[in-house]
Amino acid sequence: MRHERNVWVVGGDMRQAKLAELLFDDGHTVHTWALEGTEEGPVRAPDLGEAALADCVILPLPAAGEGGRLNAPLSQERPPLTQVLDALRPGQVVCAGKVGRELLDQAKERGLRLVDYFTREELAVANAVPTAEGAIQIAMEELPVTIHGARVLVLGFGRLGKLLAHRLNALGARVSVAARKWADLAWAEAYGYGAEQIERLDGYLCGYDLVVNTVPVRVLDAERLADLRPGCLVIDLASKPGGVDFEAAVRQGVRAIWALSLPGKVAPVTSGKIIRDTIYNIWNELGV
Repeated sequence: MRHERNVWVVGGDMRQAKLAELLFDDGHTVHTWALEGTEEGPVRAPDLGEAALADCVILPLPAAGEGGRLNAPLSQERPPLTQVLDALRPGQVVCAGKVGRELLDQAKERGLRLVDYFTREELAVANAVPTAEGAIQIAMEELPVTIHGARVLVLGFGRLGKLLAHRLNALGARVSVAARKWADLAWAEAYGYGAEQIERLDGYLCGYDLVVNTVPVRVLDAERLADLRPGCLVIDLASKPGGVDFEAAVRQGVRAIWALSLPGKVAPVTSGKIIRDTIYNIWNELGV
């Protein structure tokens, strides 16, 4: 397997800009398109004319923006994703994040080897770290009290919920965890946290200074939001459609922040490294 590769990084935010720089620093030939913000190193291509020559084309996280267009917030170029795919050759390796059914079908029609790097466990675990740190940063900026001594409820105890609870506890917060699975509640208790069933939270939310949701389904509806104490801060880390009724929060005067894509916002260099390492794992498995 070759160690130096021809890579195109197409579209994306600062995570992809840093990814392109990191790949260049590792000795690869790197072209970018529809991606501003890179420093010296990667070649900014005027068009996709030579993208078919690449060993791998890396699309953003998420790959698709509004209306099926390329997610390219740093560029004026936001073509339909089909235009990008049409520039590639059958059999070409394409890595993309948060790949939907439509993109999967489009890639299959063109004979592309599409891999969704966002589904990789190593990326999900690593991404939870900057997400947890970003959530704590928001809490420190928005709360009128210190994390130390604050009563905090973490909804969900998956990868992100665990890391977040551990870090909040290390800062002196009085942490409780709400989850559906008995195994998760048992682990929460083993770590010394309070443990609550999500289904039985009604009427028991009035004692918290901070509630952080990691569950991607509606868990904080209007009724539960009404249970919160005045001044309680709600941070939703769940991907769309999220876990909070934000319209109800506005009506009820609840401070609720939907903090999406925190890794790219608070730690783009680290996020770029996480994606790079995941891409390398994919290449090794595919023999690129």
